Parts: sequence; C-alpha cells; structure tokens
Amino acid sequence: MQRKRVLPLAALLLCAPALAGTVPAVAAEVQAGPAPAPVPAGPLRILLTNDDGYNAPGIRLAFARLTAAGHDVTIVAPLTNQSGAGTKTSNSPSLTVRHPEPKVWAVDGTPGDSVNFGLSEVFEGRAPDLVVSGTNFGPNVAALASHSGTVGGAVAALDAGVPAIALSTGGLSAPDPVTTVNAMGPTLDFAVKLIDRLRSRARSGPLLPQGVGLNVNHPVIGADGKGTPAGVATTFQDAQALLKADFTDAGDGTWKVGVTVDLKTPARGSDVEAVSAGKIAVSPMNADWNTGPVDFAVTAVLLAGLRP
Repeated sequence: MQRKRVLPLAALLLCAPALAGTVPAVAAEVQAGPAPAPVPAGPLRILLTNDDGYNAPGIRLAFARLTAAGHDVTIVAPLTNQSGAGTKTSNSPSLTVRHPEPKVWAVDGTPGDSVNFGLSEVFEGRAPDLVVSGTNFGPNVAALASHSGTVGGAVAALDAGVPAIALSTGGLSAPDPVTTVNAMGPTLDFAVKLIDRLRSRARSGPLLPQGVGLNVNHPVIGADGKGTPAGVATTFQDAQALLKADFTDAGDGTWKVGVTVDLKTPARGSDVEAVSAGKIAVSPMNADWNTGPVDFAVTAVLLAGLRP
C-alpha cells in the first residue's frame, strides 16, 4: 500500500518551484499528532536515526556535523540495513537493543521501531526537540519516498508529535558510493543551515507547524560529489513511480527480480524536477494518510533566501 502526501490541486497549480518567487496562499491547517513543544533557547536535543544502520557513513557524519554545530545528538537507529522498510513497525513481542557506546543505541528493527524506542525509553519523560533521519544513500523522491525507511523514521516522529526532517543524498542516476559519501558533507552543511533557519524563525514557538515534517533531497553535484547545488526549491512529492519491477521465472519455483528506472517528465514544482535540475528539494509532508493540505506556504517562507 502506497503512502500519499498530496497538496490540494489548487496548490499544485500555483506552487512556484523556486523560493525566490511569490509564495502561493495555500491553506495550512494540518492536524496530526500532539502539538510540538516550543523550541528551546539552548542547543537542540536531537534524536538521530536512519535506515542504513547505526554505523553507516551518513548517520555518523550527521552525528559529527550536528554535534559540531552545538546540538545534543543521540543516535537511535537500526542495528542492520533497513532500506525500503517504509513506515513498518515490528509486531514481535521483543526487540534486541544494543548500547555499544555513549550516545548510540542500535535497535534490531526498522527505523520506526528505532524512533519509537528512542521516544519511549532513551528520551523518556522529555521528548527530543527534533528527529533527524539520515542522511540516506540515494534520493527519496516521488514514490521512493513512500517506501523509504528514512522517511519512515521521520513519519514515526510526526506520529508522536515531534518535528522531523528526513535527509537523503543522491541524484536520479547511480553514482559511485564514494562520490555519494562525499556529497553527504554538503548535505549536512545544508541541514545545519536549515535547522538554524527553523530555530531563528520559530522564536518561542515550535520548529515546524503542527504535524508537518520536511523531506530533504540533496543532489550529488560534480564528479567528486562536493559541488554546490543550483539552489533550494520548496517542492511536493512527484506522483510517478520511478522504479519498475521486472520478474523472470527461473523455472524452479523462484523468480529473479530486477528493477529499472522508469523516469517520466516530472511535474512542475516537484521533487523530481528540482533534483533533476541540481537543486535541493525540500518537501513538506504530513504523517497521516489523508489527502488534506500540507503547509507549503509556511515552509516556503521559512526557507526563503536559504542557499546551499
């Protein structure tokens, strides 16, 4: 079953992909989960998760960068790679949880399990100010976001009323893994700027509107992955599937599974269009299954003028 995060038709027709343009007047009422707490005056307490596993390069670099920016960061992430887990949470009667080092918890489950454990136990009695999920290997745009464990970790936070940002690094091709790791540096530089922007705009209120999270997709720029994106765009999730499954009967009761990229012309203002143009795509999302409005207008104001 595919999770849908959709803007009203009027918003899709009016949305400008670049932040420098006029912000459309979009209805912004989102009711999902309890209201988030006001932003604190001091460093943010951040629960950091992902779907690649607690020891993956992206989450370790995120921990280092966010900590260096002055935030109090705790990793609560899957013990093993959970890419493609989506919003799944386990229904087994027990979970194995390891605490291999200070500020690091490894949960033998999905990103959603990790966030739920973190909120219930690691941050018991006082929720974190923000959940950051990622940064992930490869993009989570269009239908990829619907099945992404990175996005799923952010959704688990939104379900609990905690502001959340999903971070992904990658273009629509398949670059060398080393190049992607290099691009994770610029991704996290942008994430630090984004969080600073949210804090400065929040003042005494919450980091993000109630029930709204951000799905951030940072492209890989340059042969070494260290280039600067062409800009920042407030986007929505493109409706296309992107990947097409191909099954071949092996004749012995098993089927070989292949996947091909089936990239169609992206919708104007969508995440696919932005990443294809070398821009950072920032898509507001909500955690429920309704097709009600996502707060595009408020997000665009928060991000106006922000550069890579």
